[in-house]
Amino acid sequence: MKRIIPLLAAAVLAPQDAGSHPHIFVDTALKVIVSDTGQLEAVEITWAYDEFYSLLIFEDRGLDGDYDGALTAQELARLQGFDMAWVEGFQGDTYLTRAGVVLELGAPEHLATEVADGRITTRHRRVLAEPQAADGVVIKAYDPGYYTAYTMTGGLEVSGGCQASVTPPDLDAAYTKVEELLYAMPADQAEEAYPEVGEAFADTVRLSCGA
Repeated sequence: MKRIIPLLAAAVLAPQDAGSHPHIFVDTALKVIVSDTGQLEAVEITWAYDEFYSLLIFEDRGLDGDYDGALTAQELARLQGFDMAWVEGFQGDTYLTRAGVVLELGAPEHLATEVADGRITTRHRRVLAEPQAADGVVIKAYDPGYYTAYTMTGGLEVSGGCQASVTPPDLDAAYTKVEELLYAMPADQAEEAYPEVGEAFADTVRLSCGA
């Protein structure tokens, strides 16, 4: 994860070996906004963080002092937009392509941050720099360095009369790729220069429109 990581989280999650990737687990949902004319305009992205990472966020920000997994209204207000402070160069871990061409997304717009049962869930919108024909667009959610694992388990909604299919990753091939790349580098460099294998573990969402 290349957005700002709280210092406490970074300390606790510091990996002991290369095989410990990933460290943060995010249930992901997508709402794909397509116009009535079949133009892809924006995507709304939901991230539901795992309980352990949510706890680290609470600890780092001094929230949930009674440890009941719920926040007061004042605490929740302080948490709003906490994961929108992206460092320069961070692409948002959401990638869109069409016919192999990368589609540029605008800056994120925070929509909501909620807490339930000890888990933080956030939602944000990203508008395409230029609307594109939605048919054939491929969407993947992944962290290139696989520090964060995104899984399309939160739901998928598509407007504009289009549909979407989800293809899970070939995990055997993905783990084989990791082993081959790690084996090729010195062990003391494996964590600092962990290979960019995140895409191999990503679900593939493909849009189709029309008959």
